[in-house]
Amino acid sequence: MSLEYALNERSQQFLRVLIERYIEQGTPIGSRALSKLSEINLSPATIRNVMADLESLGLISAPHTSAGRIPTIAGYRLFVDTMLQLETPNSLDIQKLTATIAQDIDTHHIVDSASHLLSSFTHMAGVVTLPKREKVLFQQIEFLSLSAKRVLVILINNDGEVHNRVIEPARPYSSAELIEAANCINQNYAGMDFANMRTLLIKEMTKVQGDMDKTMSRAVKMAGKALENTQNSKEEFIVAGRANLMDFGEFSQLENLRDLFETFKQKSELLHLLERCSDANGIQIFIGAESGYAPLERCSVVSAPYSVDGEFAGVLGVIGPTRMSYNRVIPIVDVTAKILSKALKTH
Repeated sequence: MSLEYALNERSQQFLRVLIERYIEQGTPIGSRALSKLSEINLSPATIRNVMADLESLGLISAPHTSAGRIPTIAGYRLFVDTMLQLETPNSLDIQKLTATIAQDIDTHHIVDSASHLLSSFTHMAGVVTLPKREKVLFQQIEFLSLSAKRVLVILINNDGEVHNRVIEPARPYSSAELIEAANCINQNYAGMDFANMRTLLIKEMTKVQGDMDKTMSRAVKMAGKALENTQNSKEEFIVAGRANLMDFGEFSQLENLRDLFETFKQKSELLHLLERCSDANGIQIFIGAESGYAPLERCSVVSAPYSVDGEFAGVLGVIGPTRMSYNRVIPIVDVTAKILSKALKTH
């Protein structure tokens, strides 16, 4: 039997009120405080009995020696799945979202705006993954000497995007050698995706130099240097409002906040979680330990996929404490995903 059916109507109402008060106040809720609420027309003794039943079902717990109770992850899950009454976003907020997100023509700026707006409306951390793109292919490379030890690399992909970076080769190269190296790379690798190109270059660089033509050997070394860390440096999502989390008591201990900020910094685990969110058709919610990632055990993640021209493109969401106002956050995340999808459709 599910927990929902294990509770009678009175117990469900009691759990709903306790969770709503805890979300609002952030402190354990005691039986005396609950007895004063108009929604709970029960004697203190009856309230204590109901609290004991809820605790035995694992829906609430007593932190430390406190006489009050707080929701458990199971309690929050039951509340979110069966008791939540969502708030319709304010029309002015929707207008602001639409106007701000639609005013940019650059995809990166649009995503950045969406992330900051999510943070602003919820006073938590807003996160948006950058749109997934078709496979990016290498088209052309140029090497320009800046000094005896520095070379400017100009990389052009199949979308016509230009990326510049400065490298420091092992030895000086003449202008003629740089042109020759670029021509060699362009002839042999044009049309290849960057990941395969990088793998092939690494393989080629492990060969004995004598096995290669001098020009090809030189070109491979230069291109290998140019493509170092291109995958790791790629920005895959944007987070805004991390500092907002400092305002919540759950993160008052420096160690908790440090672990959470490290999660944002490292990104790989958070990206993996967001990729799990991409499997959902609509709103997806991870509460506390449901994320499976220790630094997020005190957090909830509310996410929604967004699309470009009807095709899945990425995920956006809000990260905050487990006692977030789900009734407000869920609709904001949902409407932002729809507005972002519409804005990107025109670009």
